[in-house]
Amino acid sequence: MAKKSSRRLTEPERAERRRQDRERLQQAARELLSSEGWARWVRTRAMFHAYSAGNCMLLAIQCHQRGIAPTRIAGFRTWLKLGRVVRKGETALRILAPVPVKRRDEQTGEESEERRVLFRTAFVFDVSQTDVLDGAEPAALEPPRQPLSGDSHAHLLAPLRGFAESLGYSVSFETIDGSVGGWCDPKAKRIVVDADVPANAQLRTLIHETAHALGIGYGRYSRPQAEVMVDTATQVAASAVGLAVDGETVSYVSGWGEDGALEAVTEFAETIDQVARWIEDVLLAAHETVAEPVAA
Repeated sequence: MAKKSSRRLTEPERAERRRQDRERLQQAARELLSSEGWARWVRTRAMFHAYSAGNCMLLAIQCHQRGIAPTRIAGFRTWLKLGRVVRKGETALRILAPVPVKRRDEQTGEESEERRVLFRTAFVFDVSQTDVLDGAEPAALEPPRQPLSGDSHAHLLAPLRGFAESLGYSVSFETIDGSVGGWCDPKAKRIVVDADVPANAQLRTLIHETAHALGIGYGRYSRPQAEVMVDTATQVAASAVGLAVDGETVSYVSGWGEDGALEAVTEFAETIDQVARWIEDVLLAAHETVAEPVAA
């Protein structure tokens, strides 16, 4: 039987699909205006580093609406490669996938080398929607996670220190009296980290202070806003390399502002996402191996 060809959408149909996509994104962004919705987005972004801030918003709201506690999300074919198959009858989660296309010359209609990015709906599934393939050995889905009380991530201190210094900051490890783990002084361009705590705790503090150095400061944002943003970026970046900071509470700033709260909270989420990605890139490039498993 010949394969049925798909019909090309008309321009009005494409416009309607784009409108629906924008509406879904806006609805997902509104969830950030509640403390519960913000917490769901933070957990989702911390788990899924390959997805954009917007797609994490979409995943967070869809999983919440359907009672899914997301742990690993992938497309149908990727699950097959991992030794799992999506169960029959499961409904996909919808995200937006970027598609680069060549621009056309308006006069000649010919394609140019210049490209623009469009977005299409892509379908993904949580691991809870899959089963192990018969006879397959499923791939391990999650790397080991290490507590702040250890030294498993000591090898990441030097590269992150180098990154902070590339921003024009000096970084020193010193004995600090009291419970403060460190600080960032933007005027003196100086970051200080407590030298008398385990390496993993030092790394967590250095991530936090580097996020401040990347522009999340008290001059541009209120102190509560800046600390929420930095704490969130820290949790997201640390989780990328298997450092367990998810037990820490990320607070919430109710409303995020008197006017334009939706636009403000969306901008804050995108800033968090970008700052976390800059730090993630440094950490992941240096993190060649995960912590070795503890012997039984």
